[in-house]
Amino acid sequence: MLKISKKLSLNLKILRFFIIPTILVLTPFYNIQAVKAGLEFQWDQDDSYRRLKWFQKENKKRFRNTIYFFLRPSDRRTDLLKINLAIPKTFKSTLNNEKISFCKVKIGGFEGRTKCLEDIPADFEIKTDESGLRSLDIYPYSPIPSNKESYAIVFKIVNPKKSGLFQFHSFGQPKGKSFSSYLGSWTIVID
Repeated sequence: MLKISKKLSLNLKILRFFIIPTILVLTPFYNIQAVKAGLEFQWDQDDSYRRLKWFQKENKKRFRNTIYFFLRPSDRRTDLLKINLAIPKTFKSTLNNEKISFCKVKIGGFEGRTKCLEDIPADFEIKTDESGLRSLDIYPYSPIPSNKESYAIVFKIVNPKKSGLFQFHSFGQPKGKSFSSYLGSWTIVID
């Protein structure tokens, strides 16, 4: 009986010797789904920064993507004549007027998907200045009302080659004013 228990303990030691290193070596290759945390960290938090909601279908670099930049009712205080979107210098992706749209949107969640309900006719103008900064000006044919509807700027693009955090800033020109004011910022992630 003692001989059988010694042989069994020896077999378990040998088995442990082979199994544990195998598990440790293969663990990094096992594809664990990324956990999406609902936490956004800003280095320099101040009161003037407003975080706006956004949604993207794909966050991998060089993948075809659809990005929704939402303007919810709480983000618009008055009717807007013009929207300006400041595009970060490091967001190196080709933007075409044909792949940009502005629409009334249903924001998805647990029970439904995000989708455009109605396209809003607008003129789009992509500007690039001497320093390489790009901006997108959106001129809707009629002012965007400050009602209970949500609107979205939609990009259908190929994600940049480099991953990172990209912060887009938006400015809106209210009805009756000649200047634009800050609406908020979107921080999107490309892995």
